[in-house]
Amino acid sequence: MEKKELLDYVLVPLGILVMVAYHLWLLRQIIRRPATTVIGINAVNRRLWVRAMMEDTGKNGILAVQTLRNNIMASTVLASTAIMLSSIIAVLMSSGGGGGQRAAAFNCESNNLGFSIKFFSILMCFLGAFLLNVQSIRYYSHASMLINVPSSSWNAGNKIEDFKDSVTAEYVWRTVNRGSYFWSLGLHAFYFSFPLFLWIFGAIPMFISCVVLVFLLYFLDVAADVGAVFSSVTPQDHYSVAQDQVSTL
Repeated sequence: MEKKELLDYVLVPLGILVMVAYHLWLLRQIIRRPATTVIGINAVNRRLWVRAMMEDTGKNGILAVQTLRNNIMASTVLASTAIMLSSIIAVLMSSGGGGGQRAAAFNCESNNLGFSIKFFSILMCFLGAFLLNVQSIRYYSHASMLINVPSSSWNAGNKIEDFKDSVTAEYVWRTVNRGSYFWSLGLHAFYFSFPLFLWIFGAIPMFISCVVLVFLLYFLDVAADVGAVFSSVTPQDHYSVAQDQVSTL
């Protein structure tokens, strides 16, 4: 067995294991301690935002729709980028040239099967990012209509109507949150594609990029100052966010 193949068998699984272990740890933090993660903090803030927007739909309706439209545009850009990159990878995989020609194009050494595995791994990341962002657009589109439902027409003075009002606000909040969760997953799928792309140039760059990316993602995903953010949030909000994240993730 050559030294290069030995590095592929050792460093590539180890790098993927580092990435998977970090995301499993992040998932555990989001479910058990959402206040320590940026995703959990944003979920609580979205809950408060939906409440504020639905208190007066006539006044806040345009602001709510514009905010959700911005989120739809962000997801659309990522989805379009992902499907475009997937098409490029598919063209490279189905090109008539052999592995030697593609290796020369990337200035590296690899056989045809090795390049096919690497390109297929990158393709799966981009296709996953595309599907996740499409789901994000779906939920944001639903929320843009639901958030403008006038709650005043339901306040008939009885308990049943008030209960319907609260359930609708809760449902809108969960819809917005699910759109954001899918957007975050799609973004992390893009992050995951960077080490796979560097795998084309060898196992050592791929492993180094996995370690560096985990450190960078830690500073992006973990909240540093929790007290300043959650000073005015009730424990019920924390519990609702945790329950929603368990049911979604």
